[in-house]
Amino acid sequence: MNSLKAKGFYLYEEEEKWIGKGVTYGPFQPNERGEPFPSVSQIHHDFESIAAMGANVLRVYTVPNRDFAEMAGEYGLRLLVDIPWPKHLDAYDNHAVRDMCLEMVRTEVQKVKDFTNLAGLILGNEIPSDLVRWAGPKKVENLLRDLLREARSELPDTLIGYANFPGTEFLQPTFFDFVAFNVYLYDSPKFESYLVRLRQMYPHSPLILTEIGYHADSENEEDQAQFLGESLAVAYRVGLAGAFVFSWTDEWHTGGYDITDWSFGLVDVERETKKSFHTVSDVFQSAPQCDELPHIPKVSVVVATYNGGKTLGQCLESLETVDYPNFEVIVVDDGSTDDTASILKEHPSIRAISQPNKGLSEARNAGIQASTGEIVAFIDSDCYADPDWLYHIVRQFQLGDFTGVGGPNLTPEEPRLVHQSIALAPGHATHVLFENGDAEHVPGCNMAFLREALIDADGFDPIFRKAGDDVDIAWRLQDLGHRLSFSTAGFVWHHRRSTLRAYIKQQIGYGEAEALLRNKHPQRFNDRGQSIWGGRIYQGLGDTTPLGKPNIQYGIFGSAGYQCIYPPG
Repeated sequence: MNSLKAKGFYLYEEEEKWIGKGVTYGPFQPNERGEPFPSVSQIHHDFESIAAMGANVLRVYTVPNRDFAEMAGEYGLRLLVDIPWPKHLDAYDNHAVRDMCLEMVRTEVQKVKDFTNLAGLILGNEIPSDLVRWAGPKKVENLLRDLLREARSELPDTLIGYANFPGTEFLQPTFFDFVAFNVYLYDSPKFESYLVRLRQMYPHSPLILTEIGYHADSENEEDQAQFLGESLAVAYRVGLAGAFVFSWTDEWHTGGYDITDWSFGLVDVERETKKSFHTVSDVFQSAPQCDELPHIPKVSVVVATYNGGKTLGQCLESLETVDYPNFEVIVVDDGSTDDTASILKEHPSIRAISQPNKGLSEARNAGIQASTGEIVAFIDSDCYADPDWLYHIVRQFQLGDFTGVGGPNLTPEEPRLVHQSIALAPGHATHVLFENGDAEHVPGCNMAFLREALIDADGFDPIFRKAGDDVDIAWRLQDLGHRLSFSTAGFVWHHRRSTLRAYIKQQIGYGEAEALLRNKHPQRFNDRGQSIWGGRIYQGLGDTTPLGKPNIQYGIFGSAGYQCIYPPG
């Protein structure tokens, strides 16, 4: 198997998106060789069943040997391996304990160096919240950083994360390759809201649900099946890179004892399948498009471009691989003088419209007029779409009475320093969300509206030639009583400006658009000319660590199950 790489929201095997569909495995009572796993024959039987249900990865809490890893590989299963160290000891102020932890991590990582089917490593699982508060988040994060450095010295190309939980949400070690959370929350709406919250908190990292489970005896197997099916579908709908069901079997051994009064498994101790086995299998087989669409509306994808030849080809190639059964692509060439026309000839299945240069709004209006879809989606020519983009956008429309839906725009990896610097600069397209999850604004590079609503609103205002058209149409539709929404999983990749000159020119254009918006919507600006937003502006990088000390809901005596972070003030 090829190694996995983290890019944006997901993990990738070479250039193909890899969705983690996993179960936890063990720990078990030691076998005849003293290993915390079943017999070899039982392992083969388990792996065959796990692979048959559609899983592709196991989380193991103890470091296995090479034979175990090879057996998993035979069934197409990767391993997410927990690397043990004594998290209950004070390694934050005691240098001897700290050195012991570093040595232990180095020794354990060396045991998996030759594994060819690693999904990644977990450096720690749920450090107790009282210990984190006692030592302080900074000291804990510094230790985790040192442990990461130690592991990296042995496996520099392997993905590494830390399994957090809601009790220490205020612990934010963002230097890991992916964000991992164990979440046990049995209220479905609150569970979805919490995952959306986590997805928004970490807008540049893959987010993995490393544990989700439901205790089920013989009397409530149906409840377990329903909960796991719905929750896993929510996780993939929200845009998580993977999810692990706790656990594969009711057989569980920890602390020197068999645990007999908890039944979280998809199969029982004798490996008889529960109802949840089949429900989880159905979700895994269809992930990430887990929810069946009750209606498959035609979508017209409109690409308005002006001298966008450098990136247009990549944009169109991505649209040709979008996994949605009913859509068309319309490109409006707004008077380009570069090689746009020749690029369009290379894509004969895409409908091309040429017009004199009239500006962005007029180009988008031309696309609307030519469209035949129930939904009109807009993507910029310097963007390229995720294969599941339209599925998630359409699914979000069907979750409520929405007229418009937007999604994130992520910055792809860029090799040059100037690209990376501009990507970190302020002023990029972003979204504004209300507390109830509705959107006040969605960026024009990734937005979709019901065609009928756009026609009724007379489309985009032609005065917005460069920018601001997306803000204007969002405000006008909301003034008419329409609702907008946001799909956290319906993302596109968005190249930022490639030179400082181009970036400054873009920001000047944004300023001109802001002035036009102020004249047209004076009630949405204050006396100083600043726009007034009812929702929260999501800036992306650094948004969850604002200037000033954040407020943390610790609960009584620091015992809250969900110790949430809130911005200062």
